[in-house]
Amino acid sequence: MKVLVTNPRGFCAGVVRAIDIVEIALKKFGAPVYVKHQIVHNPDVVNDVETQGAITVENIEEIPERSVVVFSAHGSAPDDYEKAKKRNLKVIDATCPLVTKVHNEAKKYSNEKKSIVLVGHKGHQEVKGTMGQTDMLLVDERKNFPKDKIKKLKNVAVISQTTLSVNDTAKAINNIKELVPDAVIRNDICYATTNRQNATELLAEKCDLVLVIGANNSSNCQRLKDVAKRMGVPSHLILGPQEINYDWLKNVKTVGITSGASTPEKMVQEVIKAIKPESVEYIGGPPEKITFKLPQELNQ
Repeated sequence: MKVLVTNPRGFCAGVVRAIDIVEIALKKFGAPVYVKHQIVHNPDVVNDVETQGAITVENIEEIPERSVVVFSAHGSAPDDYEKAKKRNLKVIDATCPLVTKVHNEAKKYSNEKKSIVLVGHKGHQEVKGTMGQTDMLLVDERKNFPKDKIKKLKNVAVISQTTLSVNDTAKAINNIKELVPDAVIRNDICYATTNRQNATELLAEKCDLVLVIGANNSSNCQRLKDVAKRMGVPSHLILGPQEINYDWLKNVKTVGITSGASTPEKMVQEVIKAIKPESVEYIGGPPEKITFKLPQELNQ
């Protein structure tokens, strides 16, 4: 059996920045540093920063007054910043800059009195943060399309969650444009999501099975699994070798492996080791070279 591993895969620039922020904050301010929501959607990463002294919480009210808190890469609503201010917390914002860009778009369109439509998945942490910026209508392509609500809107601007399926989002936007042809459309799906989905399409063409390494609550990992399935290739999302069902590998000649933007490379290598392939080949483009600056208070 042969294994093909795709490039790009694994950590994106926003995830690297978020993890760096927590680790630098721990060194600068000492433990504990609180993290509002999982810093990124991967239990290995969360466990790693927690062993260094981070404490993950879901609500600002859980954080003792005058503590240091890092807001996760997924972005937070303005409400959370207000609550933190009232508790005299020192906030370090690890929101991915590409998510911040979506927040800024939402505020800009709101100031321009546009009706904002957000294409995203209800309940996802990023969507919660974006919807907290201003009033907007959520279109979740997994649910019923709110045709009647959209038809009533005037002066429409469409933004999106950064980690969605490129194909499914395009379909949702086309449905909106049919009802509102003059809608302003932003392409907010991030470079890392797009690159990994494109690479997974190429991978699926060459494989009998695709394994996506990552966490179940990771939107971009789930979308990679969906891409392979859409290509007609069996695909499974697993956290690591402990979740491999070896029945999947029966009569399989070529296994494709990729990983989401919040998955450490060590998890990919552990899966490859567990499969014990006869050969491993890395396919795709060069590694991504995008980096993001740290917040000003940590720059030094």
